[in-house]
Amino acid sequence: MLKKSLLELLCLAVLLTGCDGLESDWNRYRARFVAPEGRIVDTGNGSVSHSEGQGYGLLLALAAGDREGFEKIWRWTRHNLQKRDDHLFIWRRRPGVPLSQEDFNDATDGDLLIAWALAEAAERWEREAWRREALAIASDLKRSAVRTWRGRPVLLPGDKGFEHGDRLVLNLSYWVYPALGAMAKLDPDPVWGQLIDSGLALTRQARFGPWNLPPDWLEAGEGLKPWRERPPRFGYDAVRIPLYLIWGGRDEAELLRPFVRFWEARGAFTPSWIDLQADCMSARDAPAGIRAIRLLSRHAAGRGGWFRPPPAEGDYYSATLVLLSRLAAEGQ
Repeated sequence: MLKKSLLELLCLAVLLTGCDGLESDWNRYRARFVAPEGRIVDTGNGSVSHSEGQGYGLLLALAAGDREGFEKIWRWTRHNLQKRDDHLFIWRRRPGVPLSQEDFNDATDGDLLIAWALAEAAERWEREAWRREALAIASDLKRSAVRTWRGRPVLLPGDKGFEHGDRLVLNLSYWVYPALGAMAKLDPDPVWGQLIDSGLALTRQARFGPWNLPPDWLEAGEGLKPWRERPPRFGYDAVRIPLYLIWGGRDEAELLRPFVRFWEARGAFTPSWIDLQADCMSARDAPAGIRAIRLLSRHAAGRGGWFRPPPAEGDYYSATLVLLSRLAAEGQ
């Protein structure tokens, strides 16, 4: 189960850092990445907006107690991404591109993040309509994203394109454990707890290369292996796995050990990615967001003192991971 709800985490954050700290972090982030209409701008990816970013923005606005900002982000998300025949969200909108030319597939992690934020905001600000919306998203996610592999429910990354005969394509960073815990509180269906268990089991099994790390993209067929259509890397996707484990209160030493061992072996250098088959890695030091998750993992594993993240610098993704790592640390 989730150690703390987001609301409990926010109360702890106020005690640890004070309202001014949370508000100033959010205000800087909002000035850099949130357009006036509530669109989260991915500055490292052509200034697109996507459901993942909107979900992160909702969670950060909620953490800062910014109801006006939350409502603007939700309004833009609803009007521009909730364009399918269900309650889920198209995964991306590109500036200047007509809706008719966009991909109407969803992204499961974005859907989960948005539903989680709505459920927590409904409780904090007493908006029953947001709770109902979160429940509707959860219901459609069960239909579109949940499949069975080896007797366990698993999450597809999206509605289409991830089922190939007897093979499923999975992304373990889409198991957003605190969001799944929130869905279990919102919806009595036991599948949410079963998904938490399946994600933990897959994280234990999907270990490749000399460092026993999970890949960004995973193929589940007769067994598990890195998905053949993507580089077999532990990188920008999979780096979120330890973040979500810790934030979701699933930071058992056995689960965190491979991540901590890999990063500690690098000394002061943090590679952006490692190829799990060739055992070669990026020569470029990772951005602040990945370094923040490295520090968070070390802290959660009892290998460091007080968590002191780097500044929330760099592009949208890096700055977002820094702030999410702070929230996860404060939930410990």
